[in-house]
Amino acid sequence: MRRLGPAVLAVLLLIGLTPSTAQAYANAFFPTQSTGNRGADVLAIQYLLQHHGQSAPADGVFGASTVAAAKAFQTAKGLGSDGIVGPQTWGALVPTISSGAAGAAVRALQVELNAKRRLSLPVDGVFSTAVRDAVIAFQSHAGIGADGIVGPVTWRNLAWHYDYPDFAANLCDQDPDGNGTAANWATSAAAAQLEQAARSFAGTSQGKVPYGDAGFEHGGDIPGHGSHEVGLDIDIWPIRTDSAQCTAGRITWQSATYDRAATRQLVQAIRAAAPGHVRLVFFNDPVLINEGLTTQWEAHDNHLHVRFCEVVHPNSLYTC
Repeated sequence: MRRLGPAVLAVLLLIGLTPSTAQAYANAFFPTQSTGNRGADVLAIQYLLQHHGQSAPADGVFGASTVAAAKAFQTAKGLGSDGIVGPQTWGALVPTISSGAAGAAVRALQVELNAKRRLSLPVDGVFSTAVRDAVIAFQSHAGIGADGIVGPVTWRNLAWHYDYPDFAANLCDQDPDGNGTAANWATSAAAAQLEQAARSFAGTSQGKVPYGDAGFEHGGDIPGHGSHEVGLDIDIWPIRTDSAQCTAGRITWQSATYDRAATRQLVQAIRAAAPGHVRLVFFNDPVLINEGLTTQWEAHDNHLHVRFCEVVHPNSLYTC
């Protein structure tokens, strides 16, 4: 095969592919999680901290107590004590486990398998036959050694793998670009943060939040979008005055049925659900732009493009 230039290779590495492998995501990385993040990866981190004797909650929210536990763990391991769980801290957290193991590390594994493979394993801390079967199935899916043993490579691929949103969280599925349900995947943090915003918005009694395209299960190019390749971009629709945004069709900010006040509440809920982890929200309502809630971008009159971010990410567009 002909040699690839550095720029092309860099892009391939960024999206988790190499030109010489059939693996789904051969260059997966541990996603950096920190204060304000939430979701399955945060919950797994909390269980892993417990495995190492740290006092961490198990609520899936990276709050002050999780920061304190992460700092204590980092200090114990001689790492930089900043409370941010990046690849180095992840690498120190994850143990090698297999059939017969029990405890908090197995709970972390069960949480990741349930989220990333849409399973319903009991989170009981028991590495059962069902867990081993799920591990082997995931390893085969990821194109890595399918031996049922969960070591650093399996942990890294599990943590990197995208998550599927919970539509019971006041969301409705919309596919305006023809990509179908296959385009609903996002990182665990992005999915959970939007779910939390939708739950919060439910309290306003103004209908569900329409969920458009996010990304494919393993990232990469998605038709109709110039981004949405790394699991941190999610499209949603503006809110209507009749609260029928899930059934009556998409509108623009200029439409007579556009509800600016409700859409403002939704954007505020999104930002509140992921403090420090919303890079921007593209939407062309000039009032919301003037209020600093959204950002103008071509072709964003009829939907809001939420871009989440992490404190460290291989692509600078997604760095907070």
